[in-house]
This record gives sequence, C-alpha cells and structure tokens, in this order.
Amino acid sequence: MLTIRFSQLGVRPGDLVLDAGAGFGRHAFELARLGANVVALDYMADEVVTTRGTFGAMVEAGEIEEARYVGALQGDATRLPFDDGSFDRVITSEVLEHIQDDVSAIGELVRVLRPGGTFACTVPTWYPEKINWLLSDEYHAPKSVGGHVRIYSATELKAKLRTAGLEVTGSHHAHALHSPYWWLKCAVGPRRDDHPLVTRYRKMLEGEITEQPGSMKVVEKVLAPVMGKSFIVYGVKR
Repeated sequence: MLTIRFSQLGVRPGDLVLDAGAGFGRHAFELARLGANVVALDYMADEVVTTRGTFGAMVEAGEIEEARYVGALQGDATRLPFDDGSFDRVITSEVLEHIQDDVSAIGELVRVLRPGGTFACTVPTWYPEKINWLLSDEYHAPKSVGGHVRIYSATELKAKLRTAGLEVTGSHHAHALHSPYWWLKCAVGPRRDDHPLVTRYRKMLEGEITEQPGSMKVVEKVLAPVMGKSFIVYGVKR
C-alpha cells in the first residue's frame, strides 16, 4: 500500500533516493522496482533487519537489480549521516508526527537533498487524527502504540517545509477507508487487535489492498479529500 505518488515526485530510473523512516520498506521496495537506487533508513533496528532481508530476497529472485539496493541502515532523522545534496529525491512517510524536534528533522532531510531535487512527506491528516486523540489518550502517548506527539495542520506543515528551503509544489490526501479503522481501534483500545469489529474491518481493508476492487477505488477517490487518513505534500529544493 503506497501513500506517495512517485509520478508526482518525479522518480526516474537511476535516481538516488532516501526513504527516511522506511519502516518495513513498502515505499523503498517500490522505488527499487521503478529503477531507483534506494537507501532505506529507520530508527528501529528490527525494521532495518527485515528490510535488508527483503531487499536481498528481491535481488536473489531477480525482481530488482542488485544496484538498486544501496543500503538499509539504522539512524536518526535529526542527525543524518550523509553529505549535503547527496540525494536526487527524499521521502519520509508517517514519520514527522513521531519526532519531538521535527524542525531539525525537516532541516536534515532538506540538507541532504540536492538543489532542484524533489521531496515528499506524509503525515496524519488533522481531522481524522484529532478524532483519534479524542478517543484515546493511549494512541498519542509518546511511549505507546502510535506514539504521535503532534497533529499537523496543512498550514503548519507547509510553512515548516518552506522555512527549510523547499518550494511546495502540490498536496493531496489518501487512505480514506483507513480512518474509520483507526477510530474503531482508538474507541476499543489501540492494543485490542482481537476485537471483533476491528478484526472484520481489517479484513475488509486487506481485501481492498490485495484485490483492489473497482468499487472500493471509487469510494476511496471520493472520500479521500474529506477523510483521508494521510496528508501528502510535495516540494522541490530551491
């Protein structure tokens, strides 16, 4: 399940791309399939190990060329171990809301992007996220499930990106059908994955992701601007 539109980011074969906060690699793997050379960075060691293993399996299976996998490493987005202007594209998905010093993180992400390079970030949308916070204190407690420390408005996020040196070039929302899922989880308790309502809704979402029925695509397209869980912003480094 992808959140960022790589066509809007302008990804081309041979681009060197940083996926900061890659998690288990959902965006990183698709970037490699598109012919980009990928560096996946994450704060969590177990996710880095899993991402390395999956990249290795993709290379062995001939799904991607070995050159597409540059590396997967553990690191801190507020102190990136790369030179200025190292990357053609930089992405970060559902990461900034977890970081106390988000200004430093954004500054670092922009620093390692070359002038003229493109950038994309995603954060939870204000309105669906506000409902989650109202339903559950545990959801946004820093050391619990979620661990979100702020709710971004579109104005705040774009202002921080512009201050860091980006020209904002576009934005959109995604994953409308995921908002009710998280409302359910927050209502019954973020750790209650076994609750019947949560289980049933999750199965429906899994079917949407794997089978991609046309009717669900229409529903997603109509509802995304209203209740999309993710807000995506694109920019170019001045």
